[in-house]
Amino acid sequence: MLNEKEKRFFDSVSVDMDDVTATLSLYQLSLYLSRYYGKNVIILLDEYDTPMQEAYVDGYWEELTAFTRSLFNATFKTNPYLERAFMTGIAHPALSGVTRVSRESIFSDLNNLKVVTTTSEDYSDSFGFTEEEVFAALEEFEMPDRKQEVKRWYDGFTFGNRTDIYNPWSILNYLDTKRLGVYWANSSSNSLIGKPIREL
Repeated sequence: MLNEKEKRFFDSVSVDMDDVTATLSLYQLSLYLSRYYGKNVIILLDEYDTPMQEAYVDGYWEELTAFTRSLFNATFKTNPYLERAFMTGIAHPALSGVTRVSRESIFSDLNNLKVVTTTSEDYSDSFGFTEEEVFAALEEFEMPDRKQEVKRWYDGFTFGNRTDIYNPWSILNYLDTKRLGVYWANSSSNSLIGKPIREL
């Protein structure tokens, strides 16, 4: 379904592609998928700000923000093949300053964003597992007697007005191993907060 020019572009997308090709890659992929399936695409972008954190820590912030602004403009703002996009970023309060700065600079072209934070009522039961879901999973895995210990270990997130949200990574690992553990401990990097602390 691709013409010769599109095939050449498709073949040029690789690890060592230039910035222009990388900027247009998701736009072009949206076009190809839309043409093939006959409907616009949905783009899911998880932890969009992780590269921003690395750029801040390692000293290439300006270069990455310029590139990301162009990528997001082509992918989200000017993409006629986009139905909807869902982007997630970090939720760590100690890192919110840099995340907020990156949001302001790289999203300046996007005027149709709906920002949902940990204090928003919208989707407050969607950032983790609810207690009902966890207890149902424990029943399904034939561990109904472990509800209270699981609650003690993994309940504690608050989103909006919901106070019974469980850490999903921990619950999935617990159901898999049937052992309590601090599964979340090695699931993120502290490098971003470490830089300002070292500079004090």
